[in-house]
Amino acid sequence: MTQEQLRLAESNAQNTVWKKFGPYLTERQWGTVREDYSASGNAWEYITHDLARSYAYRWGEEGLGGISDHRQRLCFSVALWNGADGILKERLFGLTNGQGNHGEDVKEYYYYLDSTPTHSYMKMLYKYPQQEFPYVNLVQESAKRTREQPEYELHDTGIFDDNRYFDVYIEYAKAGIDDILIQITVHNRGAKLAPIMVLPQVWFRNTWSWGHDSYRPELSTPEPSLVRIAHKEMGTYQLYCDQNPPLLFCDNDTNGERLYNLPADGLFFKDGINNFVVDGKLNAINPSQTGTKAAAQYTLHIPPGESRSVRLRLSQATLDAPFADFAEIFATRQQEADEFYDVVQEKVKEPDARNIQRQAFAGMLWSKQFYYYDMAQWIDGDPLMQAPPNERRTGRNSNWRHLYNDDIISMPDKWEYPWYAAWDLAFHCIPLAMVDAQFAKHQLRLLTRDWYMHPNGQLPAYEWNLSDVNPPVHAWATWRVYQMDKEQNGGKGDTHFLESVYHKLTLNFTWWVNHKDKSNRNIFEGGFLGLDNIGVFDRSAPLPTGGTIEQSDGTSWMAMYALNLMRIALELAQTNLVYQDIASKFFEHFLYIVEAMTRSGDGAFNLWDEEDEFYYDVLHTPDNTRTKLKVRSIVGLIPLFAVEVLEDELLKAMPDFTRRLRWMLDNRPQLAELVSRWLEPGKGDRHLLSLLRSHRLKCLLRRMLDEAEFLSEFGVRAMSRYHLKNPYVFPTPEANFIVSYVPGEAESSMFGGNSNWRGPIWFPINYLIIESLEKFYTYYGDSLKVEYPTGSGELRNLRDIAAALSERLTKLFLKDKNGHRPAFGPSELLQTDPHFKDNLLFHEYFHGDDGHGMGANHQTGWTGLIVRLLQPQS
Repeated sequence: MTQEQLRLAESNAQNTVWKKFGPYLTERQWGTVREDYSASGNAWEYITHDLARSYAYRWGEEGLGGISDHRQRLCFSVALWNGADGILKERLFGLTNGQGNHGEDVKEYYYYLDSTPTHSYMKMLYKYPQQEFPYVNLVQESAKRTREQPEYELHDTGIFDDNRYFDVYIEYAKAGIDDILIQITVHNRGAKLAPIMVLPQVWFRNTWSWGHDSYRPELSTPEPSLVRIAHKEMGTYQLYCDQNPPLLFCDNDTNGERLYNLPADGLFFKDGINNFVVDGKLNAINPSQTGTKAAAQYTLHIPPGESRSVRLRLSQATLDAPFADFAEIFATRQQEADEFYDVVQEKVKEPDARNIQRQAFAGMLWSKQFYYYDMAQWIDGDPLMQAPPNERRTGRNSNWRHLYNDDIISMPDKWEYPWYAAWDLAFHCIPLAMVDAQFAKHQLRLLTRDWYMHPNGQLPAYEWNLSDVNPPVHAWATWRVYQMDKEQNGGKGDTHFLESVYHKLTLNFTWWVNHKDKSNRNIFEGGFLGLDNIGVFDRSAPLPTGGTIEQSDGTSWMAMYALNLMRIALELAQTNLVYQDIASKFFEHFLYIVEAMTRSGDGAFNLWDEEDEFYYDVLHTPDNTRTKLKVRSIVGLIPLFAVEVLEDELLKAMPDFTRRLRWMLDNRPQLAELVSRWLEPGKGDRHLLSLLRSHRLKCLLRRMLDEAEFLSEFGVRAMSRYHLKNPYVFPTPEANFIVSYVPGEAESSMFGGNSNWRGPIWFPINYLIIESLEKFYTYYGDSLKVEYPTGSGELRNLRDIAAALSERLTKLFLKDKNGHRPAFGPSELLQTDPHFKDNLLFHEYFHGDDGHGMGANHQTGWTGLIVRLLQPQS
């Protein structure tokens, strides 16, 4: 085992706590629901980027390239000043949802370059302009742009022209659990000598202002270049600062003078260091050099093409020579990180692919965040603060008073989405399990805990609306992570993990049945189901026509859910035969869903359209009229995901399950005929359960693999390109509702307009398509071949098609013959500049025609699935 694997094993066995410190600071705490105490619920406007430097947060902390302990009591991050900006660069800037022409958008360039699972070594890069940062220009120019125009990006301002910027590398290396080496290296990429101030900052999260605990920890400086850190729970730490820089102290308290015109005599606020450095306010910092926030002030003058480094060491131990072994420890941790990834990437031979995969792992691991949200306290308010508005008691999330989040959680993106999302998290766990299966299992357990999961069985969606409904993929992820972990452990599965999550998911399945099948016909609604603007209407809002939408995707997700739970039950039944009964229950429920999709309503109407040979949503209006909403989107492809293949050997070991199964098939012939090929063993005596018999499977694949419809050069689009020239129009007396193919950013304001499911390529859906095709292949083998691409005349089996789709997706990031990466789009800077071209961004989604990255540009979360696609499969 490598040293990192040993550390990971120690940490997982809880013999040591190597993960005590990690990248747990968010990149944005301002503009979040947690910090919003307004009556209107407009979180983006309650605490803005401008207010953030002066406002002490209630629920968490943010910082540039920062770390904290796992309870976020003690925080560290880097602040910068180029001498031209009006504020310190302490936090990343971006547009709010209302400012951007395509919703919220971070306007910075930063890259997560490396991290081990225990964070024994970490590295990130931030690109800081040498001129005044164009805050105003970014806001004003974006305000001029319409939804039909592209976003205005930082490099469009010309701020990087002539390489007038600094590359700031922030690195961490752990000498021990409570001993962290910090190195900040600044490169001047410009042609002239350039000054920069580097201000490493350490501070305590404010836990003393709210009336629950008045204890105030303390920072002080008993000797030059040393910050003494004293906390009653954590003990004493030392922050050693190399080169004897000046030390600046203030307090992590709200500047009431700036924000509320309150008296400020003798007080030193959160923005004190900013005001001292930038504005020259000598009274903004504490002359006694004590407080709850401190910074070391390094002033560097860097010649062109050269670099300078700053070194610090955060240690619980008292060290006589803290920097004597600094370089040696750093080199060792870097080498150990290389050795760890040499094992993980053993089968990945191409250097570019290895670089992409390693940066994707880094993005996944850097995107962990301490997430704190006590819903009862948030609703009721704090003793020492003004009471929240009355609207809070009946407004957003008011029916989730039980929710108490106080954990390290994998985030979709720590700036754009600095809050967990249920189905995102499920996808995150697949790549995370490749490097830290224990953490992946912990994440899946977390959302099913009593203090997360609603008493009625619903999983929390995300903080903007905990009651929104995400696709039920938690069982799928649980089963996949279990399988991956089992393989890594030589065939020994963690059945305790599997069983504990399984029981909670049966409650969640019941919630779906009770709440999203209002007509009790096994046809499910679910609302937007994470697909935002994919439909004719906002599926989470009251319909302009009245009535409901019978959702092809919602029903298919539930069929998939039933099969996932059945398969988990069969695994558990190998050591506890009682689970055979439960497995048969989910098998039966799957059959009823299949029947409903085929014969919904009065039996004469279903979600399958014989003319188009495709699945559609159905509008069911109050007059009992049903209308198929003939939008060719991934809504109609999601039936592919409800597929399971069972080995004959497994069935023979499950006599009770097999007996019940055969009874159902013998005594419910109308159901038996719907089950795809159950009684016809396929390749290797396998049995297939699927929503799709082979005819419908071929029909869906014919459309999906058609380059004039779903198949892009870079994967499967969210909507058929057929709708580019043939928009779907649904007329109502008030207005016509139109759905067109839009390959890039949304042109409609539905769901805020900051994402688009009407044409782009999304990794999670593509990943499930690939996995489903592989499953179908294990049953059909070479007996089923279809044209790929449609119309090419070339027949290929489903495994080869899955591999070809995977190749299209990885092509987004890999260099083409010209050395360009499609995900970088037309930007010459990103494509060719030596200091940009090999640093990767893992966007939320990708343009359906040319493949350039769009949406949240650091959403390594589910786009982190690229690490699986780059891994050669046996």
